[in-house]
Amino acid sequence: MADVIHTTQVLPVQSFAGLRARSHFWRGHLQGSEYAWALAFCVPYVVVFFAFVVYPVAFGVWMGSDLSLYQTLFSDPIYMETVVNTALYLGVAINLKLFLALLLSGFFMRPGWWTKALLMLFVLPWAVPALPTFISIHWMMNGEYGLFNNILYEIFGITGPDWLTSRWTSLGSAMISHIWKWLPFWTVILLAGRMAIPSEIRDAAKVDGATGFRSFIHVSFPLLANLYLICTLLSMIFSLGDFNSVYFVTGGGPADSTHVLATLGIRYAFDIAQPRLGVAAVISALPLLIPLVIILMRKFKTSSVQL
Repeated sequence: MADVIHTTQVLPVQSFAGLRARSHFWRGHLQGSEYAWALAFCVPYVVVFFAFVVYPVAFGVWMGSDLSLYQTLFSDPIYMETVVNTALYLGVAINLKLFLALLLSGFFMRPGWWTKALLMLFVLPWAVPALPTFISIHWMMNGEYGLFNNILYEIFGITGPDWLTSRWTSLGSAMISHIWKWLPFWTVILLAGRMAIPSEIRDAAKVDGATGFRSFIHVSFPLLANLYLICTLLSMIFSLGDFNSVYFVTGGGPADSTHVLATLGIRYAFDIAQPRLGVAAVISALPLLIPLVIILMRKFKTSSVQL
């Protein structure tokens, strides 16, 4: 009888302790109205996150889950050309953009008010909205009355090529437009990385005779290597989903020969009214996107990047 009474007295205490532990897990150190205010502020963000992030992603994966869609994609010669274009776009445009940004970040490290003034002008292409920028470039590259061909004719007396009527010149035009638009942004990022290098390190390198190019090879670049790699990975991830430069400069032409995966998905979904096929075209970039994200996360975890 004593054992029974003892058990009935201990169980409520244990359950009460469990309730308090669970309550502490959800509430933390918040009490009373603080917890209510926390819920009031968090719930709208959670609803927006599920409505505009979780649901679209899940719905898109469901739309592109039919394996027959990928058989249709692989049998389409336009898709195979698009894969090549996407690889060239990422391999050439991204690496050339980051390399130029690295060089220009060293130029803007020079002292003087004129360098700061040039930097302000240099940032303008990135600050201008993308849509009017790329539409303007499209008309500048018009083979008959575009600005570039008129300049070639007026200054050198030569007739310029039809930039947007050939696959390779059109794709090159889209790459140059992308570089011109995003080069200032990555230049400023790498410039911030250069400015974070302690001046004591540079001074010690000068004492040891490392100046100019030798200072860049042995001091600046080793310290910027992690930042440069992370910028490259981020730029590739962003560019996989970016359709602006190709869509508004070339329109995927001529004859659908300059599409990248993002613009091909738009073509399938809206131009030929096959949204499931368009989603499948975009999802086909996941085998490249997922490794890039994993490498980026591991890089963030295993290395420290100072800005």
